[in-house]
Amino acid sequence: MPSSDIPQPPTDHEVLIDALRSVMAPLARLAVARGLTYASAEETLKQSFVHAARDEQIALGQAPNRLVSRISTVTGINRREVTRLVEAVDAGPPVPEASLASQVFTRWLSDRSLRVRGKPRPLPRHGDAPSFEALARSVTQDVHPRSLLDELCRLQLARWDVETDTVALIQDGFTPRGDWQRMLGFLGTNVGDHMQAAVQNVLAEESTHFEQAVFADGLSPDSVEMLRALARRHWKTLLSEAVPLLENRIEEDALAGNPDRRRVRLGLFTYHEDTAAQEAAGADGAVKAASKPKET
Repeated sequence: MPSSDIPQPPTDHEVLIDALRSVMAPLARLAVARGLTYASAEETLKQSFVHAARDEQIALGQAPNRLVSRISTVTGINRREVTRLVEAVDAGPPVPEASLASQVFTRWLSDRSLRVRGKPRPLPRHGDAPSFEALARSVTQDVHPRSLLDELCRLQLARWDVETDTVALIQDGFTPRGDWQRMLGFLGTNVGDHMQAAVQNVLAEESTHFEQAVFADGLSPDSVEMLRALARRHWKTLLSEAVPLLENRIEEDALAGNPDRRRVRLGLFTYHEDTAAQEAAGADGAVKAASKPKET
């Protein structure tokens, strides 16, 4: 076989891109599901790149007057953008730009002419104000009112009554059902700390954080539920042992006056998905053999 036909192992860069794709795909799904625009996400990503590059250059002892140039070289972001983003990082996180759907929703809630008895009034879909069409066009001329209506309905914020051709709000806040903000807070802190642990373990010469998992496929739904029950039992045991230990150590460390303060997060999770559809879409139509459990 010619050497050119021999499959080459992936480069570190290719493996890193695959890892980023795996991490970003669920975040993109979350953003799309909750109406966060790409522009807002892109701005956050650029700020994260600049912040990470700045911290690295400062740790290397880079002179302050050369930081912008070095950050631009490391990240590939032009100097003007780097300067703006460095100032934004120094000033704190920016207020996210509201999506068009959220702007329509907010105006509907706040405009007195669109309220009756203190509540947002149902609106005819077409026609002059007050109508949903007029409301949408008062926010933007660049997106068709029907597209904004579809987005509000998809986010379960509004409902279109086809028979009467009217639109009504079904939520009193731009949030999903349940405690949306708290759930997002948990996602950010839990997944954020998990990612910090994983990245530091990759970059450090020796692993400094405990991060292990077991993976298996070829399981039935009943088998998956058995694993979930096992995880719940172990979590209860871990919780009952960890909380008293943490409380005791917090008290002891405070009495000892230890100035070296640390925080810790201890978690456990399970994840499962249906692989049947993926197997059915395989090029050769073959069903994979069940794999033995693997530790990662």
